[in-house]
Amino acid sequence: MLEGFTPPHTPSGRSALVPPPPWHYAGTVLSLAFAVDAGAANPLLPAGFGKATGRAYGHFCDWQATTDGWELLDPIYAQYKEFFVLIEAERDGAAVLYCPFIYVDQDISMARGWLQGWPKKLGQVWMTRSYDLDHPAAARRVAGTRLGASLAVKDRRLAEAAVTLTGGEGRRLGFLGLPTFGVVAAPSIVGEVTSGAMALVRAKVENPVAGPLSAGEASLRFLESPRDELSALAPKGAVEASVGSFALTVTGAYRVD
Repeated sequence: MLEGFTPPHTPSGRSALVPPPPWHYAGTVLSLAFAVDAGAANPLLPAGFGKATGRAYGHFCDWQATTDGWELLDPIYAQYKEFFVLIEAERDGAAVLYCPFIYVDQDISMARGWLQGWPKKLGQVWMTRSYDLDHPAAARRVAGTRLGASLAVKDRRLAEAAVTLTGGEGRRLGFLGLPTFGVVAAPSIVGEVTSGAMALVRAKVENPVAGPLSAGEASLRFLESPRDELSALAPKGAVEASVGSFALTVTGAYRVD
Protein backbone atom coordinates (compact mmCIF):
# COMPACT_ATOMS: atom_id res chain seq x y z
CA MET A 1 0.00 0.00 0.00
CA LEU A 2 1.28 3.45 -0.87
CA GLU A 3 1.43 6.08 1.87
CA GLY A 4 2.27 9.78 2.19
CA PHE A 5 0.34 13.00 2.82
CA THR A 6 1.53 14.44 -0.50
CA PRO A 7 3.40 12.92 -3.47
CA PRO A 8 5.63 11.07 -3.94
CA HIS A 9 3.69 8.15 -2.43
CA THR A 10 5.72 5.17 -1.25
CA PRO A 11 5.14 2.19 1.06
CA SER A 12 6.79 4.06 3.95
CA GLY A 13 5.47 7.53 3.10
CA ARG A 14 8.91 8.94 4.00
CA SER A 15 9.46 10.52 0.57
CA ALA A 16 6.35 12.73 0.73
CA LEU A 17 7.24 16.36 0.06
CA VAL A 18 5.05 17.63 2.91
CA PRO A 19 3.96 15.84 6.11
CA PRO A 20 0.49 16.57 7.53
CA PRO A 21 -0.09 19.41 10.01
CA PRO A 22 0.57 20.71 12.57
CA TRP A 23 3.11 23.00 10.92
CA HIS A 24 5.02 25.25 13.31
CA TYR A 25 6.62 28.47 12.04
CA ALA A 26 8.94 31.07 13.57
CA GLY A 27 10.88 33.84 11.90
CA THR A 28 11.56 37.47 11.14
CA VAL A 29 8.75 39.44 9.51
CA LEU A 30 9.22 42.81 7.81
CA SER A 31 5.73 44.25 7.37
CA LEU A 32 4.86 47.17 5.11
CA ALA A 33 1.54 49.07 5.02
CA PHE A 34 0.66 51.25 2.05
CA ALA A 35 -2.14 52.67 -0.06
CA VAL A 36 -3.11 51.20 -3.45
CA ASP A 37 -5.55 52.01 -6.22
CA ALA A 38 -8.78 50.37 -5.05
CA GLY A 39 -9.93 50.12 -8.67
CA ALA A 40 -6.88 47.98 -9.46
CA ALA A 41 -7.21 45.90 -6.29
CA ASN A 42 -10.91 45.01 -6.58
CA PRO A 43 -10.57 42.73 -9.67
CA LEU A 44 -8.00 40.64 -7.76
CA LEU A 45 -10.52 39.75 -5.04
CA PRO A 46 -12.71 36.62 -5.24
CA ALA A 47 -16.32 37.21 -6.27
CA GLY A 48 -18.42 38.19 -3.27
CA PHE A 49 -15.42 38.57 -0.97
CA GLY A 50 -15.84 42.26 -0.26
CA LYS A 51 -14.74 45.65 -1.52
CA ALA A 52 -11.14 46.86 -1.54
CA THR A 53 -10.50 49.68 0.91
CA GLY A 54 -7.46 51.08 -0.89
CA ARG A 55 -5.08 49.67 1.72
CA ALA A 56 -2.61 46.83 1.25
CA TYR A 57 0.27 45.15 3.05
CA GLY A 58 3.51 43.52 1.99
CA HIS A 59 5.49 41.04 4.08
CA PHE A 60 9.09 39.97 3.61
CA CYS A 61 9.66 36.90 5.82
CA ASP A 62 12.59 34.71 6.82
CA TRP A 63 10.99 31.58 8.28
CA GLN A 64 11.99 28.39 10.07
CA ALA A 65 9.36 25.64 10.14
CA THR A 66 8.98 22.20 11.67
CA THR A 67 6.45 19.46 12.29
CA ASP A 68 7.84 17.41 15.20
CA GLY A 69 11.32 18.93 15.42
CA TRP A 70 13.29 16.78 12.98
CA GLU A 71 13.60 19.61 10.43
CA LEU A 72 15.55 21.70 12.95
CA LEU A 73 18.35 19.11 12.78
CA ASP A 74 18.37 19.27 8.97
CA PRO A 75 17.78 23.00 8.33
CA ILE A 76 17.58 22.77 4.54
CA TYR A 77 14.12 21.26 5.14
CA ALA A 78 13.16 23.95 7.66
CA GLN A 79 14.29 27.34 6.39
CA TYR A 80 12.91 29.53 3.62
CA LYS A 81 12.16 33.13 2.71
CA GLU A 82 9.07 34.58 1.10
CA PHE A 83 7.30 37.77 0.07
CA PHE A 84 3.57 38.28 -0.22
CA VAL A 85 1.09 41.08 -0.67
CA LEU A 86 -2.34 41.31 0.97
CA ILE A 87 -5.32 43.38 -0.17
CA GLU A 88 -7.46 44.88 2.58
CA ALA A 89 -11.20 44.64 1.96
CA GLU A 90 -14.38 45.41 3.85
CA ARG A 91 -16.29 42.17 4.43
CA ASP A 92 -19.46 42.10 6.53
CA GLY A 93 -18.53 45.47 8.01
CA ALA A 94 -15.03 44.46 9.13
CA ALA A 95 -11.54 44.79 7.64
CA VAL A 96 -10.10 41.51 6.30
CA LEU A 97 -7.23 40.51 4.03
CA TYR A 98 -6.89 38.45 0.86
CA CYS A 99 -3.63 37.19 -0.66
CA PRO A 100 -3.43 37.51 -4.47
CA PHE A 101 0.36 37.05 -4.84
CA ILE A 102 3.02 35.24 -2.83
CA TYR A 103 6.54 34.11 -3.74
CA VAL A 104 8.73 31.60 -1.89
CA ASP A 105 12.14 29.96 -2.37
CA GLN A 106 11.32 26.43 -1.10
CA ASP A 107 9.22 23.71 -2.76
CA ILE A 108 8.10 22.41 0.65
CA SER A 109 6.70 25.81 1.58
CA MET A 110 5.06 26.17 -1.84
CA ALA A 111 3.15 22.90 -1.42
CA ARG A 112 2.08 23.77 2.13
CA GLY A 113 0.91 27.16 0.86
CA TRP A 114 -1.28 25.73 -1.93
CA LEU A 115 -3.03 23.52 0.63
CA GLN A 116 -3.84 26.63 2.73
CA GLY A 117 -5.04 28.77 -0.17
CA TRP A 118 -1.81 30.75 -0.56
CA PRO A 119 -1.05 31.09 -4.33
CA LYS A 120 2.69 30.51 -4.01
CA LYS A 121 5.19 30.71 -6.87
CA LEU A 122 8.94 30.25 -6.73
CA GLY A 123 11.00 33.40 -6.29
CA GLN A 124 14.20 34.67 -4.71
CA VAL A 125 13.86 36.79 -1.58
CA TRP A 126 16.59 38.63 0.31
CA MET A 127 16.36 40.54 3.59
CA THR A 128 18.81 42.41 5.78
CA ARG A 129 19.51 40.39 8.93
CA SER A 130 19.69 42.07 12.33
CA TYR A 131 21.96 41.03 15.21
CA ASP A 132 22.03 42.44 18.73
CA LEU A 133 25.68 43.50 18.45
CA ASP A 134 27.29 46.92 18.47
CA HIS A 135 28.91 46.59 15.03
CA PRO A 136 28.45 48.27 11.62
CA ALA A 137 27.40 44.97 9.98
CA ALA A 138 24.90 44.00 12.71
CA ALA A 139 21.98 46.24 11.60
CA ARG A 140 20.68 46.48 15.16
CA ARG A 141 17.03 47.45 15.52
CA VAL A 142 17.66 50.95 16.78
CA ALA A 143 16.77 54.41 15.50
CA GLY A 144 18.51 55.23 12.23
CA THR A 145 19.28 51.65 11.18
CA ARG A 146 18.56 51.00 7.51
CA LEU A 147 17.21 47.68 6.24
CA GLY A 148 16.53 46.40 2.73
CA ALA A 149 14.59 43.60 1.08
CA SER A 150 13.99 42.41 -2.47
CA LEU A 151 12.10 39.87 -4.56
CA ALA A 152 13.15 38.47 -7.94
CA VAL A 153 11.23 35.98 -10.10
CA LYS A 154 12.57 34.30 -13.24
CA ASP A 155 15.63 36.60 -13.40
CA ARG A 156 13.51 39.75 -12.98
CA ARG A 157 13.35 41.92 -9.88
CA LEU A 158 9.71 42.46 -8.94
CA ALA A 159 9.87 44.22 -5.56
CA GLU A 160 12.35 46.20 -3.52
CA ALA A 161 12.01 47.88 -0.14
CA ALA A 162 14.18 50.19 1.95
CA VAL A 163 13.41 50.87 5.62
CA THR A 164 14.79 53.34 8.15
CA LEU A 165 13.96 52.46 11.75
CA THR A 166 12.58 55.30 13.87
CA GLY A 167 13.31 53.85 17.31
CA GLY A 168 9.60 53.57 18.10
CA GLU A 169 7.47 50.52 18.77
CA GLY A 170 6.05 48.90 15.65
CA ARG A 171 2.44 47.90 15.03
CA ARG A 172 1.06 44.49 14.09
CA LEU A 173 0.47 45.12 10.41
CA GLY A 174 -1.18 42.92 7.79
CA PHE A 175 -1.65 39.26 8.67
CA LEU A 176 -0.22 39.90 12.15
CA GLY A 177 -3.37 41.80 13.04
CA LEU A 178 -6.22 41.05 10.61
CA PRO A 179 -8.06 37.89 9.44
CA THR A 180 -6.47 36.60 6.24
CA PHE A 181 -8.09 34.47 3.53
CA GLY A 182 -7.02 32.56 0.43
CA VAL A 183 -8.52 30.42 -2.33
CA VAL A 184 -8.11 26.67 -2.83
CA ALA A 185 -8.92 25.01 -6.16
CA ALA A 186 -8.26 21.57 -7.65
CA PRO A 187 -7.07 21.85 -11.26
CA SER A 188 -7.23 18.59 -13.20
CA ILE A 189 -6.53 17.21 -16.67
CA VAL A 190 -8.24 13.88 -15.88
CA GLY A 191 -11.21 13.72 -18.22
CA GLU A 192 -12.36 17.31 -18.66
CA VAL A 193 -9.60 19.90 -18.29
CA THR A 194 -10.63 22.25 -15.48
CA SER A 195 -9.14 24.71 -13.02
CA GLY A 196 -11.55 23.35 -10.41
CA ALA A 197 -14.13 25.09 -8.27
CA MET A 198 -12.59 27.82 -6.13
CA ALA A 199 -13.23 27.69 -2.39
CA LEU A 200 -12.54 30.57 -0.01
CA VAL A 201 -10.55 29.26 2.95
CA ARG A 202 -8.85 30.43 6.11
CA ALA A 203 -6.04 28.63 7.92
CA LYS A 204 -6.59 27.35 11.47
CA VAL A 205 -3.89 29.22 13.39
CA GLU A 206 -2.93 28.46 16.99
CA ASN A 207 -0.38 29.79 19.46
CA PRO A 208 0.60 33.07 17.76
CA VAL A 209 3.61 34.61 19.53
CA ALA A 210 5.07 38.03 18.72
CA GLY A 211 8.35 39.49 19.89
CA PRO A 212 9.10 43.22 20.17
CA LEU A 213 8.31 45.10 16.95
CA SER A 214 10.38 48.03 15.68
CA ALA A 215 8.74 50.82 13.69
CA GLY A 216 10.15 52.33 10.53
CA GLU A 217 9.55 54.56 7.56
CA ALA A 218 9.92 52.83 4.20
CA SER A 219 9.85 52.96 0.46
CA LEU A 220 8.42 50.07 -1.56
CA ARG A 221 8.46 49.62 -5.31
CA PHE A 222 6.89 46.95 -7.54
CA LEU A 223 8.44 46.52 -10.98
CA GLU A 224 6.82 45.47 -14.25
CA SER A 225 7.04 41.89 -15.50
CA PRO A 226 5.69 40.14 -18.62
CA ARG A 227 4.16 37.29 -16.56
CA ASP A 228 3.61 38.51 -12.98
CA GLU A 229 0.94 41.11 -12.16
CA LEU A 230 2.27 42.30 -8.81
CA SER A 231 2.83 45.81 -10.20
CA ALA A 232 -0.97 46.27 -10.43
CA LEU A 233 -0.78 46.89 -6.68
CA ALA A 234 1.86 49.61 -6.94
CA PRO A 235 2.20 51.42 -3.58
CA LYS A 236 1.02 55.02 -3.39
CA GLY A 237 2.26 57.60 -0.89
CA ALA A 238 3.97 56.95 2.44
CA VAL A 239 4.83 53.41 3.54
CA GLU A 240 4.72 52.35 7.21
CA ALA A 241 7.08 49.57 8.31
CA SER A 242 7.31 47.24 11.28
CA VAL A 243 9.88 44.48 11.82
CA GLY A 244 10.26 41.79 14.45
CA SER A 245 9.95 38.12 15.31
CA PHE A 246 6.74 36.12 15.03
CA ALA A 247 5.69 32.48 15.48
CA LEU A 248 2.49 30.52 14.87
CA THR A 249 1.17 27.01 14.30
CA VAL A 250 -1.14 25.94 11.46
CA THR A 251 -3.27 22.91 12.32
CA GLY A 252 -5.46 22.87 9.19
CA ALA A 253 -7.89 25.10 7.31
CA TYR A 254 -11.62 25.60 6.97
CA ARG A 255 -13.91 26.63 4.17
CA VAL A 256 -15.62 30.01 4.42
CA ASP A 257 -19.08 30.57 2.92
